[in-house]
Formats: sequence, structure tokens, C-alpha cells
Amino acid sequence: MMTLEKYRFVAWFALVILVGLSAFTAPQSRLWELFAKTTFHEKFNKAHGVYFYFPKFGSELLALQGKTVELQGFYIPLDTSPSKTLILSKYPMAECFFCGGAGPESIAVVYLKSPPNRRPKLDQILKVRGILQLNATDVEEMTFIIQNAEIIP
Repeated sequence: MMTLEKYRFVAWFALVILVGLSAFTAPQSRLWELFAKTTFHEKFNKAHGVYFYFPKFGSELLALQGKTVELQGFYIPLDTSPSKTLILSKYPMAECFFCGGAGPESIAVVYLKSPPNRRPKLDQILKVRGILQLNATDVEEMTFIIQNAEIIP
């Protein structure tokens, strides 16, 4: 039978392990939250002759640059056939950045290693794993990019 002291030690040890594991995975599970902490500042773009909003990323998000991350979101179609490029949104289509009132922090472009076997349905929830790239300069690319990605079943 376990003594109270041994029980406390086992409970403490289990708690330390659980906290350690959650700290290890926390940034990836809250990637949308980290995207939302990005601030945008208006700057003139000489090449296009207009003002654009450029991002300033937080330190937590910058620490994930170039690392493997997982992101789950709503599928927003770009074209009618299966493609290696897709958009994930924090919100369904009616509320997404393109159609609703959400901002650029609520979408990410995903470049898959290979096209899916079949085209996902509008607003289907997908989870992907790939390399996070942050874009602060190219106005013709999205701000949050997941490259070399695969859809996680």
C-alpha cells in the first residue's frame, strides 16, 4: 500500500510531466491566438504606389518561424479542383477575412507537399502540419504561410 508521502510524490511527478508536455505543445495548439497578437502598420509600397498594412510579429510567433507547426481551421477554396494550395481560416467562410469582418490574422495559406486525393468541402475543418513561414514584406503573399504541409487525418 502506498504511503501518503509516496502518493504525494507520484502525484507531484505526474503533474510536472503533464505541465511539461503541455508547455511543449502549447504554442502549436494556440497558433491562431499567436497570429492574433500580430499588429499591422500602414506603410507606402513604392512598387505598387499604394499603402499596405505590414505585420509586426510577436516574439512567441517569431520563435516558431521555420519550425514544424500544426494548424486546424476551416477550408476556404481557391479553385474548383484539388490543388496543392489551400487557405485555412479561423472562421467559417461567411465570417472569414475575404467575406466577413475578420482580419488578416485569421487566415493562413497552406502549401501541401502533394494535392489531396479529393477536394475538401467548403468550411470542412482540416488540420495540417508543416513549416511555419512569416511574411512581413511580400504584399503578393499572405502573412502566415505553412509550407511543405500535409493534411492530418
